[in-house]
Amino acid sequence: MKHVKKSLLILTCLIFILSLNGCKKNKQQTTNTRKAEVLTPKAPGDEVLDYGEAVVDISNVSQGYVAVRYSGNARKISIEITGKKDKTYKYFVNKTKQPVYFPLTCGNGTYQIAVYENIQGDEYSALMMDSFDVKLKNRFLPFLYPNQYVEFTSETKAVKKAKELAKGKEDALSIVKSIYHYVVKNIKYDDDKAKNVQKGYLPSVDETLETKKGICFDYAALMTAMLRSQGIPTKLEIGYSGSVYHAWISTWLDEKGWIDNIIKFNGKSWELIDPTLAANNDNKDDVKEYVGDGDHYALQYSY
Repeated sequence: MKHVKKSLLILTCLIFILSLNGCKKNKQQTTNTRKAEVLTPKAPGDEVLDYGEAVVDISNVSQGYVAVRYSGNARKISIEITGKKDKTYKYFVNKTKQPVYFPLTCGNGTYQIAVYENIQGDEYSALMMDSFDVKLKNRFLPFLYPNQYVEFTSETKAVKKAKELAKGKEDALSIVKSIYHYVVKNIKYDDDKAKNVQKGYLPSVDETLETKKGICFDYAALMTAMLRSQGIPTKLEIGYSGSVYHAWISTWLDEKGWIDNIIKFNGKSWELIDPTLAANNDNKDDVKEYVGDGDHYALQYSY
């Protein structure tokens, strides 16, 4: 396992995200039907939680997301979204007039949302707090739309590349394999970025594609965007790989299959893929052994 330990040392990502307890998976076994299209979140204002400077658009919660608009004077705001089992996700948003979209990753149930304005430094003041109910049309939807951590549109270069890589592929497994190989073979780990990444960093999938380098967060975001654009439900996962804070992905496929005998899709559950580890380790047997059944991974967030 020397190769794996060496690789894990370079996977250190200084991603500023507060640690949370894991979300239980929705037990509803809905089968997804893959449709290669780029879903576009919208904030039509049909149903909102209006607190003046902070407006939460809940018109499309059945699609698996909410939108937040902020018109106040604070330089940035903090948003907390709490789902069932008191699972809380925390986000930070710089001042913007455009709506920012956040996924509802804890399935059906009652959610609470709170918005806090930055006063100075790390001090925040509560602006609003409210709740809303969610009943998803499909449990996969939160993992098909773009969001703050995985931003993409039909014009995103990564999406166009994914379409190119998927051309002629007959099933979702073949598409995952094609995109997986592309990312693993072409994206290199950026040690300097890992050492200097700033608090609140958010990945840019097109920047990663163009520079051909990034940290684990970049690998995961790029592959997530590419797969979602092809209608393949994919989670960007953040937690620990051993003792290293890390990002990877999980995806869902109806069919069974293997990718390089490293990651197995059994058609019954989400399965993890670690593109950063695979891209930065020459010994694929070590990768397979380390990934195994996922016991080395401690999940904290799914986006």
